[in-house]
Amino acid sequence: MNVIDQSGILGIATRLQRLSDRLRKDGLLIYKDHDIDFEPKWFPVIYSLHVKPLLSVVELAHEIGYTHPSTISLLKELEEQNLIRSVKDTADERRRLVQLTHKGSALIERMKPVWEIMITAFTALVDTKNNLMQAIIEVEEQLEKQSFLQRARATADL
Repeated sequence: MNVIDQSGILGIATRLQRLSDRLRKDGLLIYKDHDIDFEPKWFPVIYSLHVKPLLSVVELAHEIGYTHPSTISLLKELEEQNLIRSVKDTADERRRLVQLTHKGSALIERMKPVWEIMITAFTALVDTKNNLMQAIIEVEEQLEKQSFLQRARATADL
């Protein structure tokens, strides 16, 4: 057991990041096993546009839960790969609307069977007595009620 593992709850953010990194790395290898050139970091944007085919940049940032600058960075990468395109909103020229390209839509069709494989593997992985997905949902709900920062400040004020 390393120092971070021994740190208990204090190391939770590091451990979640480590877990995320492992899952993304394996996700990349799963896509490669199926001859799909796809970066797992692109998933939130591609999947969101698969479900909601036309979104403004602000709407997309909200859907994926990323900051506006982080979303813009991902969009630039995806535009360079010709997986998405953006157009000015005719109703409001300040807004950019984002959608999948033909190449992006075709990629999704190739990924759908792989997503089914991933769903099965993820489901087996998190099917523990403490079900990770349920725990994540519960923690996110707690954070909506009061942030980690607010909780820490309230504790410091005691």
